[in-house]
Amino acid sequence: MRATVFAIALLLSGVATADTQGKVLPDPAVSCKDFKPHQLCFETPTDGVARAEYLSEPFYAVILKTAERCSIPEEERVQVQGLFPASKVFSVRFECDDMEEFIRYTNVNDKFGFLAVHAGATLKEANARLAEVKATGKFPGANIRRMQAVLVFP
Repeated sequence: MRATVFAIALLLSGVATADTQGKVLPDPAVSCKDFKPHQLCFETPTDGVARAEYLSEPFYAVILKTAERCSIPEEERVQVQGLFPASKVFSVRFECDDMEEFIRYTNVNDKFGFLAVHAGATLKEANARLAEVKATGKFPGANIRRMQAVLVFP
């Protein structure tokens, strides 16, 4: 019971537990096998162990925009990616119109969609990215979020 309460507390804090966690690959120039362009990719296990889901390492993101679920078009993500050429801009499409979507994110409200840019592994990096985002003048409600990407196995 105590372990379950601890695990729930970690999940609510935006950091989930796992036996291992995949390294995030935030460079948008790197093509990631088995990941779609709008997904933040990360290393996945190759050990053959069956899992219900697998998590990336924790990272910071700047949430650029929150919107109705499934309403942020890929064209918008690509346009915003041009503003941040060195850091992956990603959006959530989990349980949208595509039955082949297996990536979701922790520490966000699943009732909404979002557009975000990877902001690094530390709060210092995230604050620097937030300043860069605010300097564009395009995302007045931008905010920092600590999260993990989750691969949900079919």
